[in-house]
Amino acid sequence: MAKVDVNKLGITLGVFFGLLHLVWGLVVLAGSGIAQMYLDWIFPLHFLNKVYTVTSFNAVYLLILVIMALVIGYVMGLVLGALWNYIDKKVK
Repeated sequence: MAKVDVNKLGITLGVFFGLLHLVWGLVVLAGSGIAQMYLDWIFPLHFLNKVYTVTSFNAVYLLILVIMALVIGYVMGLVLGALWNYIDKKVK
């Protein structure tokens, strides 16, 4: 198998997770109740009580959320890519 470029994988996952959280923030900004309906639907599917309530939109929190998602996604991509390359080298 081909060696994975860990930096590209990190950037890809970081951007993906950042965009996902940006969309979540925009859904909350829309304020139509869709975000709360989603949480009310998804929690019982995971055997969890509905304990969270969507609060009002805060641009600073959204910025922090997106940055954190980018960083964590990047680190996850680095780890996943390094693990892939390590296993690929050992299994040959």
